[in-house]
Amino acid sequence: MDFLNGLFGLSGRVALVTGGATGIGRMIAEALVRAGARVLIASRKGAACEAVAAELNALGAPGSAEGFAGDVASEAGVADLAAEVRRRTDRLDILVNNAGRSWGEPLERFPFAAFEKVMSVNVAGLFTLTRDLLPLLEAAAGEASPARVVNIGSVMGSRPIGDGAYSYAASKAAVHHLTLILAKELADRRITVNAIAPGPFPSNMTAFATADPDRRAVVDASVPFGRIGAPDDLAGTILYLCGRGGAYTTGAVIPLDGGIAVQTGVELFGKAE
Repeated sequence: MDFLNGLFGLSGRVALVTGGATGIGRMIAEALVRAGARVLIASRKGAACEAVAAELNALGAPGSAEGFAGDVASEAGVADLAAEVRRRTDRLDILVNNAGRSWGEPLERFPFAAFEKVMSVNVAGLFTLTRDLLPLLEAAAGEASPARVVNIGSVMGSRPIGDGAYSYAASKAAVHHLTLILAKELADRRITVNAIAPGPFPSNMTAFATADPDRRAVVDASVPFGRIGAPDDLAGTILYLCGRGGAYTTGAVIPLDGGIAVQTGVELFGKAE
């Protein structure tokens, strides 16, 4: 095995990616398949997951994909998804909690219901699915190669950015905090728990601002690096966290935002020099 494949390759690993049919989930699923993993892709739209799995299997990559329906918006949905995963595998090396939803509306009209709907998926669903799949994660965990949980947070959960998505931003802050709690509690079970906090990436959730070229240019200009994220940016991060290279990392919330998280606004004394 060559050096880089030894650090980042995932041959023989089994992964579950929730919300894996589109956007960031789709990018993660492809990266894991290209690295050699067997990837289970689940979302509310089972047909879309099956179609994505077929596309990934046609790449000729060393890994493989399976797509099926799975919903983390309710307790019953989480139980059904966990049961389906158990039916397909007796071990789970990697769990990527990516499924999420958002709600955008002006502050004055932002509804009470938007918190329940968003938090049920982004926080309660993430936590409960992780809990229910712990036996499979423990079955895959070892001293040299711990099992991995990767939660998809957001720069909006790290910085005070509302942009009309108040429940989404609050939910992602909760995801980051849960990541730290679970990392602490699961370390002795040889399960790492980390989060990625992306900035803007092309997805269905951001299409309102990234699909149109003029709006996309505005978003690009708001990022210190001058562009939104690309699939390879995400692939490098997820393969680090899931491969041998990330075996000693837990409790990290990794910013993947082109510098948004370290923006400080006005340079107070810059013009006084």
